[in-house]
Amino acid sequence: MTRLAANLQLLFADRPFIERFAAAAAAGFEAVEVQFPYEVPAEALRAELDRLGLVMLGLNTATGQPGEFGLAAVPGREAEFAGLFDQALHYAKVMGATAIHCMAGVAPAAQRAEAQDTFVRNLTMAADKAAEAGLTILIEPLNLRDRPGYFLSNTDHAAEIIAAVKRPNVKMMFDCYHIQIMQGDLIKRLEKHLPDIGHVQVAAVPSRAEPDEGELNFPAILAALDAMGYAGWVGAEYNPRGRTEDGLGWAKPYGVVPRG
Repeated sequence: MTRLAANLQLLFADRPFIERFAAAAAAGFEAVEVQFPYEVPAEALRAELDRLGLVMLGLNTATGQPGEFGLAAVPGREAEFAGLFDQALHYAKVMGATAIHCMAGVAPAAQRAEAQDTFVRNLTMAADKAAEAGLTILIEPLNLRDRPGYFLSNTDHAAEIIAAVKRPNVKMMFDCYHIQIMQGDLIKRLEKHLPDIGHVQVAAVPSRAEPDEGELNFPAILAALDAMGYAGWVGAEYNPRGRTEDGLGWAKPYGVVPRG
């Protein structure tokens, strides 16, 4: 059965970050994920999660300098990535998260081979540290329309990286929005890569709004995931058309019903 989690970087964004946890709980979500929680102390976020009884899923490593999209695959920035990963690991441990998404970043075309080696080495280091805390490392293909030059942009490349790292706690984050834009054929790709998939996210294509419009049939995709035996959460990572609560009708069949 599909279990939905609220991505609090995008949902409920009309209120301060720490207040989004209570908003998600009130709307009927039982789990949340975040991208960059670093503006609020980890201990304060953990207290809010405990108060609300929310399951905490994943968070991202910070992006680096303004305009960057991560450092895990950027040659020469290994020490900086290690620092960003340690920051994410601290937050994950305190918050009780289950996964860390290591953002690859942008690598010049002339450095693709070196970037591949850098990514594998950095992920191996991260996976070993994460394993000690029982955490999963996620890598996510992003579409090149929204993130020009991003090192990781398709599922086959992600699977290749996972095979090269050779750590059981390294998995793929399968974001239907990004993968539809880059590759399409989502259900077949989910079937092909299911053993490597650690998390799934949804948003409409091309708008990235609620997954009840556009070119994808999300009821069919979610039903297919169930039939495949996917047991993880599905992250609602989209830009609401208006007030988040007003656009959650699509989620009601999956148990997201306001608490009252």
